[in-house]
Amino acid sequence: MRIEDYALIGDMQSAALVGRDGSIDWLCLPRFDSPSCFGALLGDEEHGQWWLGPAGAGRRPADRRCYRGDTLVLESEWDTPDGTVRVIDFMPPRQDNPDLVRIVEGVSGTVEMATEIHIRFDYGRTVPWVRRTGDLLHAIGGPDSVWLHSPVPLHSDGFSHEGSFRVSAGERVAFVFTWHPSHEERPVEIDPFEQLDETESLWLEWVGQCSYKGPWRDAVIRSLITLKALTYSPTGGIVAAPTTSLPEDLGGVRNWDYRFCWLRDATMILDALLGAGYLQEARDWRAWLLRAIAGRAEDLQIMYGVAGERRLPELEIGWLPGYEGSRPVRIGNGAVNQLQLDVYGEVIGSLYLARTSGMEADDRAWTIQRQLIDYVEAHWDEPDEGLWEVRGPRRHFTHSKVMCWVAMDRAIKYAEVFGREGPVERWREVRDRIHAEICEKAYDPVRNTFTQSYGSHELDAALLLIPIVGFLPPDDPRVVGTVEAVQRELMVDGFMLRYPVAKDNDVDGLPGGEGAFLACSFWLAEALVMIGRRDEATELFERLLALRNDVGLLSEEFDPRYDRLVGNFPQAFSHVPLIHAARALG
Repeated sequence: MRIEDYALIGDMQSAALVGRDGSIDWLCLPRFDSPSCFGALLGDEEHGQWWLGPAGAGRRPADRRCYRGDTLVLESEWDTPDGTVRVIDFMPPRQDNPDLVRIVEGVSGTVEMATEIHIRFDYGRTVPWVRRTGDLLHAIGGPDSVWLHSPVPLHSDGFSHEGSFRVSAGERVAFVFTWHPSHEERPVEIDPFEQLDETESLWLEWVGQCSYKGPWRDAVIRSLITLKALTYSPTGGIVAAPTTSLPEDLGGVRNWDYRFCWLRDATMILDALLGAGYLQEARDWRAWLLRAIAGRAEDLQIMYGVAGERRLPELEIGWLPGYEGSRPVRIGNGAVNQLQLDVYGEVIGSLYLARTSGMEADDRAWTIQRQLIDYVEAHWDEPDEGLWEVRGPRRHFTHSKVMCWVAMDRAIKYAEVFGREGPVERWREVRDRIHAEICEKAYDPVRNTFTQSYGSHELDAALLLIPIVGFLPPDDPRVVGTVEAVQRELMVDGFMLRYPVAKDNDVDGLPGGEGAFLACSFWLAEALVMIGRRDEATELFERLLALRNDVGLLSEEFDPRYDRLVGNFPQAFSHVPLIHAARALG
């Protein structure tokens, strides 16, 4: 299936992808970054899968599917010659152990149903030992254990289990899949129908707190629900995506693990949550941030694990063939060791935003900021790998320098507004020196545009953030010129590239191309509003909304060559700027 053929369900500690055909092809338990027990997304059914749908007609897509209102409860319906059937998929908010519930509901007539389950632990590598106990299947392999409550008999077929049954109008048949550590006793069974009601109520209550009332409320609400679903509730960390190695270039090598928390998301996510009235989620995110970055300023990383883990070694999983043959499949992310100076600005900016938005003071926040500022003051003029985590040589990336300016600027404002002590005058001198150097070395007066890095000819969509972060006012001719140049040179088939992928790959050090980066396209819409081109911004925004799949989700990129979503899915870095652009347009 295409990436856009999947929908997301989750319990705010992990998540599953459910295909249009009723197949669950991705699920990692007990956390987002745990090894998968259903991994067919990156291989086939032999790497783990659970299919449930009408029997006898092959695995055909559902005729209709949607989320049940403003929730993360998914409904898929099939029409057959004998009647209509509905499958309800959800993961209840976790008590002790994670549960995945699938309820088959007869809508009309009587429909013959079938199910087939392949349980595979450790990214498809471990075939578990399975035994049957009454209406329960118990699978165990190493540290993982699963209990599957099935109201219908499941028969072994090699290393999978199959079953069939009938459901008539008004009948409901529930399956419950529960994971727990293999050394622990069997968990207590849940009531699936009671959990359905509670899960639906929880989501509706949460959405009811949203303060956004603009014209694109449905899109904003679905994006906020997605952000909530990507939150690891025990710590407040928010992962970039629940998947790994969905390709940015179909069949290529640009396949990365995004099941971690990026610091550069901090300001954008905080702004999105606070702007929609979710103060508690913003508090949790700030608390996670302060715990994760505690320590020496020079040890600051660009990303952390969901509980603040720092060691995220990148490995290749050779036994998985990859999505549509896109190899290698990677777990962990080697970019964790890169120097990306922009994150200092993003962290300091997010802490300033938190306070100005009414969040209570935290003495640790200012202590940490003082250390980070000292580091920026000493290292802002060094080259780095930049926002896009390039695997080519380090450069003086313009966006990194702008965010160093943001770090100094927000620290100055934090001290002035909230009465904190610090060498503010010295910070002003450094801030002004950074600003002057960017305007001298990163600006091309002939073309009237800033460039990707000092002395380069190339452009970069991150330059669109110059007015958004306040480096220059929107009516500055250099800002207008930059927005127009980026739009002219990086827009392909109506959407934005991050930067030109040169044939000799001297920028990012990788072969192949990639699709249009959706966050950059939303940035363009916001920048166009700021320079007074609202109608054009609205048209672009509506065009971007049309790229969402049928249940309102976006991946990282859109590839106009194939008219397909590509990259990890769903992607927080796409849904957050959607919220920002909607607010700017509203």
